[in-house]
Amino acid sequence: MAGNAVATNKRVVLKRHVTGFPMEEDMEVVVDTVRLRVPAGSPAVLVQNLYLSCDPWMRGRMSKHDDGGAAETAPDFVVGETLVNFGVGIVIDSTHPEFKAGDLVWGMSGWEEYTLVSKSESLFKINHTELPLSYYTGVLGLTGFTAYASFMEVGRPKKGDFVFVSSASGAVGQVAGQLAKIAGCYVVGSAGSDEKVDLLKTKFGFDDTFNYKSETDLAAALKRCLPDGIDIYVDNMGGATLDAGLLNMRWGGRVVVCGMISQYNLEEQYGLRNMYRIIPKALRVEGFNVTGYFHMYSRFEEEMAGYIKEGKVVVVQDVVEGIESAPTALIGLFSGKNVGKQLVALIRE
Repeated sequence: MAGNAVATNKRVVLKRHVTGFPMEEDMEVVVDTVRLRVPAGSPAVLVQNLYLSCDPWMRGRMSKHDDGGAAETAPDFVVGETLVNFGVGIVIDSTHPEFKAGDLVWGMSGWEEYTLVSKSESLFKINHTELPLSYYTGVLGLTGFTAYASFMEVGRPKKGDFVFVSSASGAVGQVAGQLAKIAGCYVVGSAGSDEKVDLLKTKFGFDDTFNYKSETDLAAALKRCLPDGIDIYVDNMGGATLDAGLLNMRWGGRVVVCGMISQYNLEEQYGLRNMYRIIPKALRVEGFNVTGYFHMYSRFEEEMAGYIKEGKVVVVQDVVEGIESAPTALIGLFSGKNVGKQLVALIRE
């Protein structure tokens, strides 16, 4: 490849900081060019992105925070700069000793067609190329790993445990529920449409389900589905669902807080009313941040690949085509338009 070779590079950039619900107009697709060589003197990797992940956590970084970011590990996106999330790609050029042209990788990437990755610790080589590469945006990537590490390490399941998973048809929830079944638990999931509720039972093997949008009393719905209470609650919703879950926990129960999609777009967030239940029930409520668990990733990848091949874990993806579709796909997450893991395909393998 000639050292001066260039290519067009379409990027999704933040057009303005967001207050309330995000809109497509908060983002725009711009077209630049990129050299297809890593600049001399820097150990970096140039990746052509094949698939981009689309996840609710991006929303927090789209607002302007007084402290500069939603969290230490997630600073605010900068207006005019490319959005970032995890993606799957192929190495075009590398000056880093651990990567070479042609390697298939997944990791933190720009929402663009080509990304120059200078922090190589955020890239992982793909070991199971016999499986669809798109799985590394989800079940074999960050969301699947989140489900695995949060459920196994924080939830600490035992055979016979009663498990509740909120937002259970989403990228984290669908995997967490199936892992719970593999562990011998009784699993109940909530979702926001009848179609998704049916999917939980027929595709993912949940024991019982309910449509939270059709319920007038979430605590009563949980009591109906789990009359003996909840041992492990994998929370992806927050808000009223978390409040209802706290009322239905068993003695020594574990609440694993992986996400709060119901709260991300609210200017005034829901105030929990039932936190007092953590004392008499000796509950453990723990926020989960996957960045502290990457030392487990190799073990997870092998175990999850095995489950997929054995048919113990099934995958449902919602795929849109082309980077121009990415803003619409992201906005759709917050109204539940996606069915399964949302991702953007730039180039099909």
